[in-house]
Amino acid sequence: MSTMPESPTAPGQQPAPARSVTMTVNGLLLGMFVAVLAPTVVTVALPSIVTQLGGSQSAYTWIVTAELLAMTVSVPLWGKFADLYHKKWLLQASLGLFLVGSLVAGAAGSIGVLIVSRVAQGIGAGGLTAMVPVVMAVIVPPRERGKYMGLFGAVFAVGTIVGPPLGGALAEVPGPGWRLCFFFGAPFALLSMIVLQRTFHLPARRREVHVDYLGAALIVVAASALLIWCSLAGDVFAWRSGWTVVLVTVGVVALGLTVWVEARSPEPILPLSLFRNRTIVLTTLASLLVGVVLFGGSVFVPPYLQLAQGLSPGQTGLLSLPLALGVVVASTVAGRLITATGRWKAVLVTGGGLTGVGAVMLAMVDENSGLGWFAAAITLLGLGVGSLMQNLVLVAQSSVDMRQLGVATSTLSFFRSLGGSVGVTVLGAVFAHRVRSVIESRPPQGVGTGDGDVGGTLPDLGSLPEPVRAVIAEAYAVATGDIFALTVPVAVLIVLTVALLKNRPLASHFGMPPGPQRAGGHGPGGHGPVPGGPQPARTGEQSRPSAG
Repeated sequence: MSTMPESPTAPGQQPAPARSVTMTVNGLLLGMFVAVLAPTVVTVALPSIVTQLGGSQSAYTWIVTAELLAMTVSVPLWGKFADLYHKKWLLQASLGLFLVGSLVAGAAGSIGVLIVSRVAQGIGAGGLTAMVPVVMAVIVPPRERGKYMGLFGAVFAVGTIVGPPLGGALAEVPGPGWRLCFFFGAPFALLSMIVLQRTFHLPARRREVHVDYLGAALIVVAASALLIWCSLAGDVFAWRSGWTVVLVTVGVVALGLTVWVEARSPEPILPLSLFRNRTIVLTTLASLLVGVVLFGGSVFVPPYLQLAQGLSPGQTGLLSLPLALGVVVASTVAGRLITATGRWKAVLVTGGGLTGVGAVMLAMVDENSGLGWFAAAITLLGLGVGSLMQNLVLVAQSSVDMRQLGVATSTLSFFRSLGGSVGVTVLGAVFAHRVRSVIESRPPQGVGTGDGDVGGTLPDLGSLPEPVRAVIAEAYAVATGDIFALTVPVAVLIVLTVALLKNRPLASHFGMPPGPQRAGGHGPGGHGPVPGGPQPARTGEQSRPSAG
């Protein structure tokens, strides 16, 4: 048992002063920029990193998966802690951990150290992913959040825009090279910590809480076991092997125990009652599918551009810009449109459709595809994802009691990260298999097991003869088209899922969510007070928060 130094915002409160909100938002934007920049700035440099450190295609996947896995399993914990403990302390802890992980990654001398440091980065990023939307929800009323979510979507895209070309340029700097990709974000993380320390404050009250540490541990074990199995099966060990039996058994048993424990805990990490809320269920499913498309697909763009099209890291970074530009335009425009009208369903359905069109176009690429076609395809993908990602969180937040903002927000973030982790691991296995099969089906003279075989090191095209380069280019192009073909049905499911959401307008004030459907209230969602009815007094709660 522990005490809680901070309460959620009370129903009926007024927004914090505009200047306080602005200062706090600036600090949050810096933190989000750091979290977004770290993976994007290193993505283009990954082929160079893996080659220099002597890693394999599996290592390439794990450098990405390690951060996603750590973020995935930690997001629900951060989200629950956001409902129980001081949000400012949690923000600073996540930024600090992220900073340490980045510094260690930049100094890494081996693939093993790099992967461990990526785990630390992932846990810190999980805190930022869970905490930033929660803090926004307690200082900005629902109707006004659209424009702020647009800002965060824009920062997400700016980090994505700056990251690839910057990473490509840094990877080509003589001397430190790709290590600068990890060091670059350190000053921004420190600045974010300073700004939030000086400007972000919330009123405090104390209450006793029970932290469900057993449920938290079971969630970590279940997610880790199943994701590790997805990542290693078919590569490190066979699908039909003892390791498969062990990992799947541990994951399934831990998952079953998680449901049993969470149903009986007074303070569950993932309240099962939350999933009686139709809006939460649908937005959670949509977030999972968006994660598959975003992380599972885009992470394999740099190998296609560098190994199939023969571009340099710097050129690859520039050709990643259309994806980020699509995200920034869609996030900004969609956020302001939702704020102006209070309606969001058409935005989400359109976003799902654009995602599908972009995925279909990317599924058609090969080694002879024009770069204009590729740029148009990833632009559409960016427009679709930008319309969906932050606005799904906004819709989910509007459907729950203020007391469940943290857990509702972290639930969507958790499943989006879970989708990304599953996407990277499963699509990574397909990618590796297709590269290997194409090379083995038509190897020119001089191709050995290490020349482009995904079980060996990633190839350095500049050191290979032309016949070998041609086969490798074809192999990576075929593999890229195949994995994007697998994301097409996922995009169709996104459209169907958001189409089932009920288009309720967003409230223009703090308080209980509109309509009868919400977690924590009477009716389908829970057992709390009825919207519009008398609200129970909560002893010691302040009427409004202060962000400054």
